[in-house]
Amino acid sequence: MDTEVQKQHEHKREHVHFIGIGGYGMSAIARVMLDMGCYVTGSDVARKELTDKLQKKGAQVFIGHQAENVAGADLVVYSTDIPKENVELAAARAQAIPLIHRSKMLARLLNEKKGVAVAGAHGKTTTSSMIALVMEKTGTDPTYLIGGEIMDIGSNAKAGQGDFVVAEADESDGTFLEYFPHIAVVTNIEPDHLENYDGDFENLKKAYRQFLSQVKENGTAVVCIDDDYVEETLAEKKANVSLITYAIDKQADYMASNIEPGDRMISFDVTHKGQLLGRMKLSVPGIHNVYNALATVAVCMQAGLTFEEIAEAIIAFRGAKRRFQVIGEVNDILVVDDYAHHPTEIEATLEAARSTNRRTVAIFQPQRYTRTFFLLDAFSRAFSEADEVIIVDIYSPANDPEIEGVSAEKLVELIKQNSNANAKYISSKEEVVEHLKRTVAAGDLVLTMGAGDIWKAAVQLVEVLEQK
Repeated sequence: MDTEVQKQHEHKREHVHFIGIGGYGMSAIARVMLDMGCYVTGSDVARKELTDKLQKKGAQVFIGHQAENVAGADLVVYSTDIPKENVELAAARAQAIPLIHRSKMLARLLNEKKGVAVAGAHGKTTTSSMIALVMEKTGTDPTYLIGGEIMDIGSNAKAGQGDFVVAEADESDGTFLEYFPHIAVVTNIEPDHLENYDGDFENLKKAYRQFLSQVKENGTAVVCIDDDYVEETLAEKKANVSLITYAIDKQADYMASNIEPGDRMISFDVTHKGQLLGRMKLSVPGIHNVYNALATVAVCMQAGLTFEEIAEAIIAFRGAKRRFQVIGEVNDILVVDDYAHHPTEIEATLEAARSTNRRTVAIFQPQRYTRTFFLLDAFSRAFSEADEVIIVDIYSPANDPEIEGVSAEKLVELIKQNSNANAKYISSKEEVVEHLKRTVAAGDLVLTMGAGDIWKAAVQLVEVLEQK
């Protein structure tokens, strides 16, 4: 960040304006700025739960983008999603108000203290939420900025007084290379967001290698070596950075064994370099959460906590919002929503659903034509663990136009061929709710998945079932 902007930040009542303040990433930074004593304003296209929470904390939120919204701001924060022609961006430039990308603002917070940056194709939100919750429950008092609300805390951000800053490191647009963390976590690497890497997976892998090379001197890299691509990135590890590995299948520093799944929970033994640390119980299901917990143990023990403290605190973790989130249970029909929007995430979420021993009806809303195009075959093979599969129309922003031959109907055809014959296409959320109202029965688990607005179908279904 340039000197002028840095000087402005030293002024406690600095006026910071956020364009698109209602997004998880932006609202998290806005919340921390409020906690630090800044005057925060922001704008968004619609009122949301997060904007309401920010207003209660003292932010002024404008609905709709207008040039006058930036009046008096010392700094304007924007994200990759904001179009270049946005009227507030133009007004800030015209008034010579310094502009800063969301990632650079987050980097400033994370790089100045003992930053814990969690990267990976999957598990970033849950792992960073677990770490933040454990640190919070054990009195470490971290600053945290999470891309999803931590259910037990009811917030996605806080400015703490402790040494640690916990945040997700987003690889999707390359902005994670702004971070120079004290502890870097890499959960897994997969070919996603390739439209931002010239369609080349090698470019994405190079970015992860760069991310790990940016760990501060005497810092730590915490990596899952059950993932072959992660193991590949370790060849260029810096000599002055400690490496901690975790795994279930391969030999690693931290390992889980004697894994016992249950209904909405899972328990397992944790060992460190072959020595039993103890048994851990999670109040969320799925093998993927065992991995997330191992990363949390590794990070929190590096931060000076004992295994006993971590194991006691982590029981309280009931997930981040939209991560196997129970929306409701009516007459023994369980309705769950999950952000899973990638084939690997779908498989992991369905495996967690299977551990409940319920008949599982999976409703998936693909997000983005580009992602569906690149991963069409992988999506088609991801639904074998569901008893019934429903695919709705692709949810895509205006800057992601339709691609010929890529559609929800095409995906259903391929799912029938490759993983689940009991798949069907239902175009809209409303029609899905009508279908489920007629067909679900006691003992069923209805699971909505996707990064768009499919969660609304889960909420509507619970309302309909309660009325029924």
